[in-house]
Amino acid sequence: MEAFNGVLEANMVLKTLDLSGNPIGDEGIKCLCDILVNNTGIQKLQLNSVDLGDEGAKAIAELLKKNSSLRALELNNNMIDYSGFTSLAGALIENKTIRNFHLNGNYGGALGANALAKGLEGNKSLRELHLHGNSIGDEGIRSLISSLSSHKAVHLTNMFFLGKITLLDFGNNSITAKGAFHVAEYIKRSKNLLWVNLYMNDIGDEGAEKIADALKENQTVTTIDLGGNNIRGKGVGAIAEALKDNTVITNLELGYNPIGADGAKALSEVLKFHGNVKTLKLGWCQIGPKGAEFVADMLRYNNTISILDLRANGLRDEGAACLARSLKVVNETLTSLDLGFNEIRDDGAFAIAQALKANEDVTVTSLNLASNFLTKFGQSALTDARDHVYEMSEREVNIFF
Repeated sequence: MEAFNGVLEANMVLKTLDLSGNPIGDEGIKCLCDILVNNTGIQKLQLNSVDLGDEGAKAIAELLKKNSSLRALELNNNMIDYSGFTSLAGALIENKTIRNFHLNGNYGGALGANALAKGLEGNKSLRELHLHGNSIGDEGIRSLISSLSSHKAVHLTNMFFLGKITLLDFGNNSITAKGAFHVAEYIKRSKNLLWVNLYMNDIGDEGAEKIADALKENQTVTTIDLGGNNIRGKGVGAIAEALKDNTVITNLELGYNPIGADGAKALSEVLKFHGNVKTLKLGWCQIGPKGAEFVADMLRYNNTISILDLRANGLRDEGAACLARSLKVVNETLTSLDLGFNEIRDDGAFAIAQALKANEDVTVTSLNLASNFLTKFGQSALTDARDHVYEMSEREVNIFF
């Protein structure tokens, strides 16, 4: 770190400093902070996976209190505990410029979240909060949402709309339906929130229903990740209902939820003619061949979905054949279809190959069939279909085995 001394202090051109992956440790971080305290050029500081602990976090907190140029700070995958979170929270009260704050993969826990919440109450500059993988739990979420909700940005006819947070990443934090309730309440009232991540929690159908109700009122969230939350048919049905009158959500992640064929049906029936979803991820959802039939029928009518992920759903040849029949129909939006890990054999490959040949106006440019059970015959059929499409329309279809 001492090698940077003098160089960084005088350098006003450098905007991003990335030292991620280096075993700097707390002592190195302290040295770096002493150097950066007078730097007014660096706007993004990345210190991911640098063996940073609570003492290092304390040094960074002191830097934040004095620095007015940093806009983004990444401290992912370190060893910051409750004490470090408390120090950083104190810095957030005084700092007026930080916009993106990344603390993914640390050891904050509920106590760390409670401490951070106090800092958030006094901070008005933050736009993105990344807390993925901190074992925050429902109580920690309640504290954080309560603090964020204290930011009253607009008062209109006795209704308060919340501050300017645009992104919340609460993935992998042991959140249940109880925590989802607090997140849902925030979503309802926010007029700036664009991106919500609740990936790999355990909100279940009850939590999904709360989020769905919130999405009916929210008109700003474009991306929502509910993957890996033990959501079943009932929960995804509620999400589907919310999409009926929502034209804002464009990216929907529901992968790793056991929604089954019934969930696929509920979602497909709505997306046939409603919503504005452009990226739909349903990998590892146990929809099976029957679910593929519903999705395939939806694709015949849907004119918004561009990227569709159906990996690891046990579609087999029957499901592949259903999707192939829909690919024969002119679809002007679907560009990427992921069918990896689906136990598809040569018959399914033949059906997809014929569909590609039959539709000269096919818009699919990426087709993933990796980790299936194709022999050289199925692969050859798909390669021939790819070449045929190029010869007829000069469009390239990238097919992955």
